Amino acid sequence: MEHSRKRQGLQFIYLARFVLGPAGPKEHKTKDLASVSLPTRALVAAAEECVRSAVLREVRRFSLGSLSCRSDLFSSSGAEESSVRSGENRKMSVVGFDFGNESCVVAIARQRGIDVILNEESKRETPAIVCFGDKQRFIGTAGAASSTMNPKNSISQIKRLIGRKFSDPELQRDIQTLPFIVTEGPDGFPLIHARYLGEQRAFTPTQILAMVLSNLKGIAEQNLNAAVVDCCIGIPVYFTDLQRRAVLDAATIAGLHPLRLFHETTATALAYGIYKTDLPENDQLNVAFVDVGHASLQVCIAGFKKGQLKILAHSFDRSLGGRDFDEVLFQHFASKFKEEYKIDVYQNARACLRLRAGCEKVKKMLSANPEAPLNVECLMDEKDVRGFIKRDEFEQISIPILERVKGPLQKALSDAGLSVENIHTVEVIGSGSRVPAIIKILTEFFGKEPRRTMNASECVARGCALQCAILSPTFKVREFQVHESFPFPIALSWKGASPDSNGAAENQQISAVFPKGNPIPSVKALTFYRSSTFTIDVVYPDVSELQAPANISSYTIGPFQSSTGERAKLKVKVRLNVHGIVSVESATMLEEEETEVPVSVANEPTKEVVKMDTDESANNPAVEGDANMQEASASGVENGAQEAENKPVQMETDVKGAGSAVGWEGGHGAGSGERRRQSGGVAGARGHGWVGTVPLQYASDPVCAMARSRCMANLAVEAPKKKVKKTTVPVTEFVYGGLPAADLQKAVEKEFEMALQDRVMEETKDKKNAVEAYVYDMRNKLHDKYQDFVTASEKEEFIAKLQEVEDWLYEDGEDETKGVYIAKLEELKKQGDPVEERYKENLERRPIIDQLVYCINSYREAALSKDPKFDHIDVAEKQKVINECGEAEAWLREKKQQQDILPKYANPVLLSADVKRKAETLDRFCRPIMTKPRPAPPKPQTPPPSEAAPSPQPQEGQPQNADGSVEQEPDAAAAPAPEPMDTDRPENVAERSA
Repeated sequence: MEHSRKRQGLQFIYLARFVLGPAGPKEHKTKDLASVSLPTRALVAAAEECVRSAVLREVRRFSLGSLSCRSDLFSSSGAEESSVRSGENRKMSVVGFDFGNESCVVAIARQRGIDVILNEESKRETPAIVCFGDKQRFIGTAGAASSTMNPKNSISQIKRLIGRKFSDPELQRDIQTLPFIVTEGPDGFPLIHARYLGEQRAFTPTQILAMVLSNLKGIAEQNLNAAVVDCCIGIPVYFTDLQRRAVLDAATIAGLHPLRLFHETTATALAYGIYKTDLPENDQLNVAFVDVGHASLQVCIAGFKKGQLKILAHSFDRSLGGRDFDEVLFQHFASKFKEEYKIDVYQNARACLRLRAGCEKVKKMLSANPEAPLNVECLMDEKDVRGFIKRDEFEQISIPILERVKGPLQKALSDAGLSVENIHTVEVIGSGSRVPAIIKILTEFFGKEPRRTMNASECVARGCALQCAILSPTFKVREFQVHESFPFPIALSWKGASPDSNGAAENQQISAVFPKGNPIPSVKALTFYRSSTFTIDVVYPDVSELQAPANISSYTIGPFQSSTGERAKLKVKVRLNVHGIVSVESATMLEEEETEVPVSVANEPTKEVVKMDTDESANNPAVEGDANMQEASASGVENGAQEAENKPVQMETDVKGAGSAVGWEGGHGAGSGERRRQSGGVAGARGHGWVGTVPLQYASDPVCAMARSRCMANLAVEAPKKKVKKTTVPVTEFVYGGLPAADLQKAVEKEFEMALQDRVMEETKDKKNAVEAYVYDMRNKLHDKYQDFVTASEKEEFIAKLQEVEDWLYEDGEDETKGVYIAKLEELKKQGDPVEERYKENLERRPIIDQLVYCINSYREAALSKDPKFDHIDVAEKQKVINECGEAEAWLREKKQQQDILPKYANPVLLSADVKRKAETLDRFCRPIMTKPRPAPPKPQTPPPSEAAPSPQPQEGQPQNADGSVEQEPDAAAAPAPEPMDTDRPENVAERSA
């Protein structure tokens, strides 16, 4: 019955549309159903209601199925893209790097979780120091060991220098405490000077950071035994666009490919929340993370729900950290020692380093003790100094620093729109968080005791490794979404006409594209109307908090030429990527063209609906691949104002109600109609603004097909169709202070040369150490275990040679090449190897001889044995075994007699290798004979079957039937007995029961 109603309704619709007559697209906007007769309109309405009520549920099922398939496709594309990006033929590395101002931590993801790996000194933290020597560089732990003796060439605190102008006031304050020389380069950025390979050289902070990252990469590769390329690097939230680009450049120089630059506080929040299993599903759990690092203070307020994390606010103080407390203690003791010991440590770089190291130890002691002493031997002018300080005095001189702690806390709460009562937990991390005065301030501010549930030094690296694992297709991580926010507003600036100037004059226009707190990543599209090449500048609208230049980058869009000769419409896509870097991604010129397309029955099923210019790429996140795609409009006439709302332009239709029910386009925009059209229907009749879809099971109905053919034959008209021609416009980028591609390539080559020099020097050092170790080891053995295996004259000569080489090592051979050390070691081994061989032969000869004797006796006993298991072996074969054993025994007896009469220092005649070879030869000859398998017994011959076989006689113990006949065993090879008839079965049963 329901099927009949559907069929009848579709027939009514087609016939009614035929009655309405043809209507072209131009009439579509002016003519409606009010102009036709009432009975006809009633017929159409009744038919549409009939079909709608019967088919709605089915159409919805098709539509939802189609949408769910699309969603699955988009969710899997991220993994496929990551797989392609990381390379198909190499294993993707999952590594997180936390490069701090003082030390660095490396974490890697394994199948069992996140591990912090150890460096070459088995320490979890690696100093961020690069020390330049006369022959090579010393990075990390080696650099820290060399920094005290070579302070002016030891570069540290590189995090404070990268991506900043030399004229930056903070940079100028930092330079005053650094032991190395920093000057202004030709581009206005700092240059670091150090003596390397016997000459003074200048390095950029980006190059120094690349050296640190290269060392961390080597630590990870040594632990993983695989190449490390893909990684995630933690950066401070206050890093500017230029600083973020500098970190990426440094990673490129080091041979790394960062999948993401991750904010350190966000990494901490991820490491905190992903392991929480008790997060609420509805109510948000707000947690404040306070990171007191070596040089900065960062505050982050994050909201947690089950399976997700949202950053609510960021705040920071770029110059408030643990080193400021060290500096306060340093100034206190420097002035005290100047009065007591009459020494000025400011005049000696080495003395400053040693005193700062002592003050850092005092600060750590005051964290757990009410007072702490300071003792430094031979600090300066061969004077030993001693000092003493109490915690109360330390906090008193640190008041100017402690007063600045509350500022970032208040700002974070204000930006998040929360009060102190809304904060559920306070987590404190960072190397500087151990100062009791800071904990006291946090307790008073939040009204609750801060918690230390996370490792203060390793949580950032762990969070970065987790983020890298989430981005990696090789790891399946628990579903946990991270909603990151950008801490600064970003604006675009361009030249455009003022609204009240009638286009006569052009003024500089500015528009905030990414406001503060904008999600990361994000994409926005702006529309410009221009007739020639123009320029867009990316700027910071507010630099008071950043203390950085306002200009970020500049983009030249063009050249382009409109085909109409009028001003062209250009769509400019601006992206805020996962690293927090803003760039103009692309520019496209849009031109509309009208073409006449015949509407016929033949092409109707596949004809696409003409969409108006709705900027689908800007409004459809699936098309752009970005969850935060938006559209704005900017032109000279409109003064660059962004559109208030970004709604899709809807097509004008006459039957909007029906469209929402059965998938006709009307009232839901072009996107909805397109989606429904793909849901499994065939295009129906079009006319008078009506577009519809028909379920597949009715498309082939003969009555419906006839009605549809009559309608469409009447509707065959020429319909003008608008096409949008898209032309890609070139975009040229210029980053203020950025590293050009040519300079980046030169830096990569220079880093490769320095790394090669370091490797050569390390190999040379290893060969030199090998020579030195051989000298000491051989000399000790000649007086101990080797003394019986060398003559007295040979011993004296060899010892003299060893002494000569030792003297050469500490004099002329102190600085030689790798080849010289290899030649010197081979020269010594020519004399030492024969002695070692004689000693080795003496140790190994007895066990091998015993093995050969055991082999001879075993085979001989087996050949002479009367055991039945050897009876199948011919006597001649056994005699061959006996003869072979006798020959081997005679050879061994002869050689052993010759060896026994020789002294230990003589070259042996019976070598262990010869004895081993003899035993193997004997085994190969005798084993096949003595392990020959016994032949199988002959099978009995079966007699040929006779024509009349006698009945078998019953044997003793063989069962018999009730009538005395012998019960035969069933034969598997025999043919199966025929199935008895139904009438026979009861008799058989009765007979057996009797």
